[in-house]
Amino acid sequence: MGPLVSAAVFTLAACASPPVSAPSNPQASAASTSSDLEEFYGQVLDWRNCGQADCTTFEVPLDYEDPGGQRVTLSMTRVSANGESIGSLFVNPGGPGGSAFDYAKAADYVVTDQIRESFDVVGVDPRGVGLSEPIDCLTDEQTDELIASDASPDTELEESRLILDASVVGNACSGKNNPLIAHMSTVEVAKDMDIARALVGDPVMNMLGKSYGSSIASTYMQIFPQRVGRMVLDGVLPTYLDQLEVTRGQAEEFEILLRYFIEDCLNKDDCPVSGTVDQGVKQLQEFLMKLDQQPLVGAEGRELTQAVAEYAILSYLYFPEYDFDELRPALNAAMTEGDPDSLFTILDQRISRGPDGRYEDNSNDSFYAVSCLDLPVSQSFEQIRDFAQDLERTAPTFGRSLAWGATVCKDWPFQGIQPPAIQQGTTPPVMIVVAENDPATPARWGKDLAQKLGNAEVVEWVGGYNHTAYNEGSSCVTDAVDAYLLDGAISPGSTVACD
Repeated sequence: MGPLVSAAVFTLAACASPPVSAPSNPQASAASTSSDLEEFYGQVLDWRNCGQADCTTFEVPLDYEDPGGQRVTLSMTRVSANGESIGSLFVNPGGPGGSAFDYAKAADYVVTDQIRESFDVVGVDPRGVGLSEPIDCLTDEQTDELIASDASPDTELEESRLILDASVVGNACSGKNNPLIAHMSTVEVAKDMDIARALVGDPVMNMLGKSYGSSIASTYMQIFPQRVGRMVLDGVLPTYLDQLEVTRGQAEEFEILLRYFIEDCLNKDDCPVSGTVDQGVKQLQEFLMKLDQQPLVGAEGRELTQAVAEYAILSYLYFPEYDFDELRPALNAAMTEGDPDSLFTILDQRISRGPDGRYEDNSNDSFYAVSCLDLPVSQSFEQIRDFAQDLERTAPTFGRSLAWGATVCKDWPFQGIQPPAIQQGTTPPVMIVVAENDPATPARWGKDLAQKLGNAEVVEWVGGYNHTAYNEGSSCVTDAVDAYLLDGAISPGSTVACD
């Protein structure tokens, strides 16, 4: 899950050999299905080739409390194993709002050759996302306005405007009269995933859930503990934190990543700041504050406001190995030449905004829909103001704007289903993967979940500045995950430190 920014990254086929089963779990093959869902679990898939992958659709209940009512059609893709398949590995890249369908089709980059050899890599776009009946709330113009709106009010007037605009997304979603928007909670997604598991013929769920994908995985574990196979939760977003707790963790970690970026930047010729790390951070903060009063105007009249610049910077602190070399020259052009167009370009790449100003997917709308169902904000505006002031002390660059961004979910017009509480020792051992300096999903969140589960192994990328860790640069982390997925090699309750 990324931070809330602004007032607001066929036929049913049989496996060549039995799918990976849940170790030491005699209930796994005996899981029963309630009679009112039998029709959904009994669907026959019609697979078709869709370019180096097979694709299909299947139906799930819109509302699991009313399985005889409306239905939702979900899109699923499968990239077959290069060798003899031992079962399916479901993958989800996070978001919420990220396309697992597209992620699975990129299996050669998502997982290693060893995993590709033995697993069919499967992705299901969650309900309302991507190709699974995507919801639509905001127009492209409204999305631009939301991203550009002042999220760090300096005056009572600016604060009043922000509070007034906080309901824009909720009102837009409500105005669509689309019942799916009210049924995009992670609990419902997890139940959809169990139907998908059954339809591909696997007795248990094997999954690689990254970022928000870890929320799907942990929720699945609590609803279907007897069907848990080998599950890797990489970059844990806990389901038991509230919106402000998530915001605090992210804001403070992004502040650390910003300092890491400045430290790296100071050694480059095209760095727009100078001096020490503290001085460089200060120079960037002053640039952002100046934009609050006088936005830079691009070649096509588009304004680089403080909020847009913050969004661009935040969006390129996730993956330093790739992001820093794009962020640095773009910032240099804006800060030293007054040219914001490169910042617009890299931001648009990250948020799927095309050159014509049209958004190419619905990840923005679905992000809010899921986030606000799962993490409703009950605090008053006065409490959020106090929170923003407090967070600014520990995260001076982004804290205030990220805190106020939570107002989008205040008074959300739909009520979600809250994930079940974490139960200890009810599933086979699972693996939790963390990067020590992960800005979006702090390492402590994964370690805390491991303690609550009681039987998880933690694999930590020590010194890793990155969002998620598997297949991201540490061979130690990647080898540990592969050994678990392929051979079940795991030491519950232990922590493995990786360089």
